[in-house]
Amino acid sequence: MWYLILLLLLGLLFLVAELLLLPGVSIGAVLALLCDGSAVYLAFDRFGTTTGLVVLAVCLAASLLVTVVSLRARTWQRFSLKQQIRSSSTPLPSDTLRTGARGIACSRLAPMGRVEIEGRCYEAKSTGAYLDPQTKVEVVGFENTNVIVKRID
Repeated sequence: MWYLILLLLLGLLFLVAELLLLPGVSIGAVLALLCDGSAVYLAFDRFGTTTGLVVLAVCLAASLLVTVVSLRARTWQRFSLKQQIRSSSTPLPSDTLRTGARGIACSRLAPMGRVEIEGRCYEAKSTGAYLDPQTKVEVVGFENTNVIVKRID
């Protein structure tokens, strides 16, 4: 009798592992099927048809219950990250620069490159033609983490 209970519990454990920890791998599902199938087979073989049908019904009901509980939204929320990340690794150029600021190209802008404005280097994008290093530039806008510049004469 203890073998039946142990096999049913192992089957439920492997089913939960398949649903929560190893989705799509199917190792847990195969092991759960083997454990539950063995428990049902042993129940029919050693204890008769009535006990076998009871174990089969308990196995199906417990598996259905475990599946429903595992797939509920509240179950997944326990595993999810609740903290929000509000910082970034680099400040956005639009926070530190203003449109109209002037600087020079540190590298060739073809059309992307680096510019130095107010003593700091930024990733930049040229609005027009390619710009050589040491070309004077002016900030005309921002795009994500890039500064958009144009050549000034």
